[in-house]
Parts: sequence; structure tokens; C-alpha cells
Amino acid sequence: MDQEARLKRLKFRAWHRGTREADYMIGGFFDAYGQGWSPAEMDWFEALLEEQDVDIMGWGLGSIPVPTQWQGPMMDAFCKLDFIRIPK
Repeated sequence: MDQEARLKRLKFRAWHRGTREADYMIGGFFDAYGQGWSPAEMDWFEALLEEQDVDIMGWGLGSIPVPTQWQGPMMDAFCKLDFIRIPK
């Protein structure tokens, strides 16, 4: 799959999580950073999307500890995201 098609697929999956809150948080993170990701960063995000939304949101909000496998610069950026444009 080429990079453009992969990014489109990731964007769709990030914005169609099942709850509006998860869509805004995970989709907003993708919108803020996704276009500049390397293949390894896309791999990380793709794997993250397999996790439960409640866990991803808890890690991002700091209400539950981030497991070792998800720690690193990508999760740091996710946790620091403090502004997301809400689509109208």
C-alpha cells in the first residue's frame, strides 16, 4: 500500500472509533501530526488503533499509566496535544 493510501486509511480509522470523544482525541491527534509521520510512526499508530479507546484515552489524559510498549515520542506527543479542531 502506498503512503497516501495508508494515510487515508489511518485517518478514517482514527476518526471512526465509535464515540465522539475518542474520534476527537484520536482523530485530532492524527490530523495534527499524521502527514509528517515516517513509516515506523505509521506502524506505531496503526498498532495503537487496535487498542481499546478507553485505554488510549486514559493514557492520553494521564488517568492510567502508559504501558511500556506505547511509551516514547509518539505517546509523548499524544499526551501533550491540548487543542483539537472540531469539524463542523
